[in-house]
Amino acid sequence: MTDEPARDENDPQEADLDTAVAEEERRMALGVEIENVGPCRKHIKVTIPREEIDLFRSEAVEEFATEAEVPGFRKGHVPARLVQRRFKDELNGQVKQKLLMESLEQISEDHELDPINEPDFDVEQLEIPEEGDFVYEFDVEVRPEFDLPDYRGLKIRRPVRKVTETDVESYLEKFRRQYGELVKVERPAAPGDFAVLHVTFEHEGKTLHRIEGLTARLKPVLRFEDAELEGFDELLAGAQAGDVRETQVAVSTEAEQVELRGEMVQARFEVVEVAEQSLPELDAEFLDRVGVESEIDLRDEIRAMLERQITYQQRQTARRQVLEQITASADWELPESLVRKQVENALYRERLEMQQAGFTSQEVRSRENALRQNAVSETRQALKEHFVLDRIADEEEIEVTPADVDYEIRMMALQRGESPRRIRARLQKSGVIDNLEAQIRERKAVDLILEHAAYEDTEIEPPVEDRIEAVEESVCGMSAAAAREEAEEE
Repeated sequence: MTDEPARDENDPQEADLDTAVAEEERRMALGVEIENVGPCRKHIKVTIPREEIDLFRSEAVEEFATEAEVPGFRKGHVPARLVQRRFKDELNGQVKQKLLMESLEQISEDHELDPINEPDFDVEQLEIPEEGDFVYEFDVEVRPEFDLPDYRGLKIRRPVRKVTETDVESYLEKFRRQYGELVKVERPAAPGDFAVLHVTFEHEGKTLHRIEGLTARLKPVLRFEDAELEGFDELLAGAQAGDVRETQVAVSTEAEQVELRGEMVQARFEVVEVAEQSLPELDAEFLDRVGVESEIDLRDEIRAMLERQITYQQRQTARRQVLEQITASADWELPESLVRKQVENALYRERLEMQQAGFTSQEVRSRENALRQNAVSETRQALKEHFVLDRIADEEEIEVTPADVDYEIRMMALQRGESPRRIRARLQKSGVIDNLEAQIRERKAVDLILEHAAYEDTEIEPPVEDRIEAVEESVCGMSAAAAREEAEEE
């Protein structure tokens, strides 16, 4: 038998320890009914017995009596009955908040719900009854339940390719185009030129959308967020200021406006002016603007970007193969509401990953618009990929460090020609820094799978000439970019 020092009941530290232990051991006597009401969605009914309500109320009254200042009474000596009458609303609010917070926390621990978002109920509408139990109900979206298949030793076809000087030279021109200036020309438009346009889209005699002053380069395909126009360069070939060209374009089958999906829309292009692009010289001013010391350094950075793009292609190709194999048995469905909410999030993460790989703004926009036209089906698959990779990251205890985030922000800054501090501030202000961390974590999970995969290398075809001009505009109405700007202003 060991001798233990005697406990001093008057010692404040001992008292605090006893209180902490008591609170940790105390559990609410809850009645919880959980029902599956759809894919990844549960309906939960919670019953909090009257005894628990009275206990929480007594604690709240005691706390108020200690702190309340009431004329005619010394602080800490206000009668409990007076406290209950004078501070009725405040007490009810505090008791309700604590009951909800602690009951939800206990339900999460006891039933391992693993919610995706906050419970779907309005706290303001809930009222604790004067008598009887407190009952509240809510729906919550939860992560899907599935068995994680064996993800080590998968057989993967890996695309490979050497970066050549020709590749570097070609990308250098693309890179300079991001900083080029448009110069108005007094001649007919030719493929590769730029045109400033007023564009009107009509359907059954009704104007859907009008875009004033759209600047677009004449390429074979003009890609909107919800449609694609083939033969755009040919449509405007030979046009001059004042000319009007008309055609039809089909709305994407997954456009936001359900009633217009697959419909043919009349497109009218009024040419305001024709311009060609003047590229910046590779002088000290330009090199300083993009954050490098010499042309050699810039070419080295471009080579590194192209190698990252090959890595990106390898990762995307491998990711598709990995997820095809490990989600082959993933027959669980996802709620449509969740898919819709995640469309913009998935697009943003794809945009981040391409920016980090060094793709130009035009290439990123083109990919984003392509995804947007098939956003629902793409996002549904992306969500399944996310849940599988997130489980693998949990299984392998994969973490994202501050250094990981710093590196990604530096790469984004170089690609955009901005300072890392400004990029970080924008990510934090828009509240999507967590998206970046989640994207890094998923990439680490893919990389871990790839480390243990068996590879068969296949040669990548050389890059083809970019045929697509992508614009942040919609045929049917407000563009995503405009919606983002409006949301930020609000």
